[in-house]
Amino acid sequence: MNRRRRLISGSAIALATALGLGALSGCSLESAAAGNTGKFDVVASFYPMAFLAERIGGSHVHVTTFTSPDQEPHDLELSPRQIGRLEDSDAVLYLKNLQPAVDDAVAQSPVRTKIDAASLTTLEQHGNEVGGHAAAHDTDQHEEPGENSGQDSGAKDPHLWLDPVRYAQVAEGVGKAFAKADPKHAADYRKNTAALVKQLNDLDTRFRDGLAHTKTKVFITTHAAFGYLAERYGLTEEAISGLDPESEPSAARVKDLEKLARADGVTTVFYETLVSDKTAKTVAGDADLHTDVLDPIEGITDKSRGTDYFSVQEANLKALQQALGAR
Repeated sequence: MNRRRRLISGSAIALATALGLGALSGCSLESAAAGNTGKFDVVASFYPMAFLAERIGGSHVHVTTFTSPDQEPHDLELSPRQIGRLEDSDAVLYLKNLQPAVDDAVAQSPVRTKIDAASLTTLEQHGNEVGGHAAAHDTDQHEEPGENSGQDSGAKDPHLWLDPVRYAQVAEGVGKAFAKADPKHAADYRKNTAALVKQLNDLDTRFRDGLAHTKTKVFITTHAAFGYLAERYGLTEEAISGLDPESEPSAARVKDLEKLARADGVTTVFYETLVSDKTAKTVAGDADLHTDVLDPIEGITDKSRGTDYFSVQEANLKALQQALGAR
């Protein structure tokens, strides 16, 4: 993650919490205050968490989010007004270690139910190469992580929602937490969770079947967000940058990717909608490759290839099938 961003100080958090100021912008940007709505009020840190809360909570919940749809969530800073609204909410659903400002606010908030999605499944350490590819043409394979390779050393990959199986595990945990915190509607939460998990399992099947037979198993991305997806479906993600989408790749890394693309029949460099495509186009141009979108689904905007998590994941599957030469 980008540790250079400025975080709100602990004193500012304490002051905001004490004053209880302001209102959160909701999942639709026109949503009003986070709490006191007469429903089970949930603050979600960013879109993948908000999506779970809305689908599991249904009509019983009122969901707001810290992160606007067009905002890169890794760079989120919270205003004192946003932090202050946490105390009026019944629950907060977040992903620890993705957004440090959120972690700080949650730690100091009196909100009764704190749900950390990262605690509901397993996370792994991922660098800029995930999936077992270690061919001889990788000239940087003996470097120490973080020197010239552009890898994140010792970082737990937070992008669990891009793996439908892990996301389903999180959904089950969220459903249990909602049922415990709001027992009056526990039966509905369990029903909604089961329906969502089934839909995620069906999505997993479509990915598994759709990527089973491809000309190549290697794909290149600008941001190392798809490691869990690659591992799940027997692919290899080669990222230009590491887990932080704003980190700069080394010249050696770029050169190595060009060699890898030729050796492994890579056709496409993927970029995402919330971050500049400049690096992807530079690498693609130098290696005579195409570019396309592979969306990490950190927010839904008018540039997204779909209106929700499932439709964007279907678009991601089609993009991968085309780039990898699915048969």
